[in-house]
Amino acid sequence: MFAKFQLDTSCFNILCSTKVSPPSITGASLSVSVSPIEKLEAVTNNNQQRLLETPNGEGNWKFDGVRKQRHDNQPDPLEKSPDRERREKTRESFKVVNKRGKLGVVNGKILDERMQAKCSTKGVSYGGCIPAILAALDKSKDLGDALKPWAEKLSNKERSIILKEQSSWERALEIFEWFQRKQCYELNVIHYNIMFRILGKAHKWGYVERLWNEMSFRGIEPINSSYGTLIDVYSKGGMKQQALCWLGKMNKQGMEPDEVTMGIIVQLYKKSGEFQKAEEVFKKWSLNGSLTHNGSETFSGAGVDSHLSSYTYNTLIDTYGKAGQLREASETFEMMLREGIVPTTVTFNTMIHICGNNGQLEEVASLMMKMEEVHCLPDTRTYNILISLHAKHNDIKMAAGYFAKMKEACLEPDLVSYRTLLYAYSIRKMVSETEDLIQEMGERHLEIDEYTQSALTRMYIEAGMLEKSWFWFRRFHLAGNLSSEGYSANIDAFGERGHVFEAEKIFACCQERKRLTVLEFNVMIKAYGIGKSYDKACWLFDSMQSHGVLPDKCSFSSLIQILASADLPHVAKCYLNKMQEAGLVSDCIPYCAVISSFVKLGELEMAEGLYHEMIQYKVEPDVVVYGVLINAFADLGSVKEATNYVNAMRSAGLPGNAVIYNSLIKLYTKVGYLKEAQEVYELLQLSGFHTDVYSSNCMIDLYSERSMVSEAEVIFEKLKQKGEANEFTYAMMLCMYKRNGRFEEATHIARQMRELGLLTELLSYNNVLGLYAMDGRFREAVRTFKEMVSACIQPDDSTFKSLGVVLMKCGVPKQAVNRLQVTRKQDAQNGLQAWMATLSSVVGMDEDDDENDDFA
Repeated sequence: MFAKFQLDTSCFNILCSTKVSPPSITGASLSVSVSPIEKLEAVTNNNQQRLLETPNGEGNWKFDGVRKQRHDNQPDPLEKSPDRERREKTRESFKVVNKRGKLGVVNGKILDERMQAKCSTKGVSYGGCIPAILAALDKSKDLGDALKPWAEKLSNKERSIILKEQSSWERALEIFEWFQRKQCYELNVIHYNIMFRILGKAHKWGYVERLWNEMSFRGIEPINSSYGTLIDVYSKGGMKQQALCWLGKMNKQGMEPDEVTMGIIVQLYKKSGEFQKAEEVFKKWSLNGSLTHNGSETFSGAGVDSHLSSYTYNTLIDTYGKAGQLREASETFEMMLREGIVPTTVTFNTMIHICGNNGQLEEVASLMMKMEEVHCLPDTRTYNILISLHAKHNDIKMAAGYFAKMKEACLEPDLVSYRTLLYAYSIRKMVSETEDLIQEMGERHLEIDEYTQSALTRMYIEAGMLEKSWFWFRRFHLAGNLSSEGYSANIDAFGERGHVFEAEKIFACCQERKRLTVLEFNVMIKAYGIGKSYDKACWLFDSMQSHGVLPDKCSFSSLIQILASADLPHVAKCYLNKMQEAGLVSDCIPYCAVISSFVKLGELEMAEGLYHEMIQYKVEPDVVVYGVLINAFADLGSVKEATNYVNAMRSAGLPGNAVIYNSLIKLYTKVGYLKEAQEVYELLQLSGFHTDVYSSNCMIDLYSERSMVSEAEVIFEKLKQKGEANEFTYAMMLCMYKRNGRFEEATHIARQMRELGLLTELLSYNNVLGLYAMDGRFREAVRTFKEMVSACIQPDDSTFKSLGVVLMKCGVPKQAVNRLQVTRKQDAQNGLQAWMATLSSVVGMDEDDDENDDFA
């Protein structure tokens, strides 16, 4: 489905740069952002490169005449890995102010934000007085004292930095309000944007709306990034409708979303699974400024440049991928390449993930080659995706290979890397590889989660290493690291393999920790069912309420299914009644299980009674329930009852299925209703269902009984063409030809049966013996009989009846044949030998004849 990606690297000015439009400028000093948070201009001297950051740390800067743009504060379709940033440090000799990214680079040294805060280096990336101000604010709670040295001297940019650097929303709000109280400070739209993001991240929606109203009261006009910030924080806070309300306000103001704000809106719809809506919104926005560039149509929502940024392309590709629109994702990627925008690691990760999840592993390999061509280095997430994809497609060797390549690339595997590969090893029972990986994780002090632990427990159980499996459970149990779901997974692991005693011990451990929930009861009931401890299953179910746990639908359904499958429908019916009383019966599945069990035991009266009870409770039967009852009465040859259920099914608007049609054909064959059987057989074919060999054999049987040779031959030939004709099919055709005196065709069928290895059943041997006896093929008859005895198939009265015909046709008196019959009935073994000796003597066959005789 995906085209082979052609990447002309000569069109890229700088590796891994992004070709973007410059931000719109409003006024002399205000840079309108393409992202939804506060504006900031870094403090630089005249000899330094000037870095202008837009509200999310995004901006355009030039090196060697090439534009680059950052979107660090935007939500990536695939999470950006700090490993890649570390590996690109040689490319970052300039100062980077990056609030969302994990790393900053100052004078060639990498600084981790989190480490900076702990080591009192907060604000070290900023120039001027900012580091001292931030240190003073950390030291003193009193704002007046902390800011006294700089009172009435703070610029807009410095106030922005101070607000951004606060780790607590309470402290940020306190500082913001302090600025408001100081008459010498004027708060602008950027300061409000910063507060919207801080308060939105903390889910303080009341404060957000208060500041919005305050902005309006003070006559401060919101800008594009104001709405982008609000849409972003409400979306991330799980408040989709409120986020859309902010979009509505933006539209009402007549403000067109810029590219980054539109990216946030697309993300909003993508996260809620509304992929079509995301595409529609983006297309509507982009068509407002569509134009042709270099022979291809590109879009510009802001109307400034003909190119979208790599961030927008990444968002679109990921949206198409999650929507399953593979062609559109591929076309967007190709458009990105045509526009000369170098794909980032995020782009490649997204495309690799999409291609791999849809089985396009050749495209995955192609994408990896392209990454190498443009020197776009894979990060940890790239390798994690590759490990997961190849494990999913059962290429564990390749998955392990990428794990090794990750290390060779000086990237440290993270928890996801280890857990993905560990799970892949464990479900394949690769014990040695699993234990090596566990040891490596231990050396790196990486924890195994309970999900992986349960997989390890299963691996050891299936490998027959019960002691180790118990060790893994015990280790997590004693550490207190198991949740209710963890206990239930371990109970299930042992229970599914019939280790009921161990499952009971885990149940007791869970009870000891007071973590029993309905999950543990359900899997323990299942374990008792597998172990055929039906009394214990019932006892445990009955004890649930004494532990303060109410049985759920799964509890009832599981127990009812266990009891019904164990041929205990009367006991199952009691729990079905309790389930009905609890109001937990929402479909006919539990009824169907019990009805089927009664039918299996031949208790049709009980089965019908339960059916009527189900109707009384307004539980609608499905086609399976009707199929069970129709088939039960078809086996008995009860046409009236079976027809009643067929009519009830049709009245309920349920179409018949192959099982029901086959049951009816069986019924009509049993009672000899040719016309009705023909109608159902034709309906079965017209409905598109597969006509199985049983139904076809039934029709051949009906035609054979009526000497309708040509009709039987049509079905027989179709079965042979499909390779479905079985021994019974051939035997019936042989009988039909024999009955109609067509011995040549019958003999041909007998020869085919022998050649195809379809002469294995007593009925088939008797039919062939009867044919040879009638057609005077005595030698073939005797040889067939000897072959039958050698195959340990016990002859019956029909067998000896045909052999008696052979003897009498050869001149043996009827009285002598009768004596052979009496001898056989008195002493089966000696009688059989007497028959064998007489046949060989009369027909004139010896051992050499047996070996050389030809069944022509």
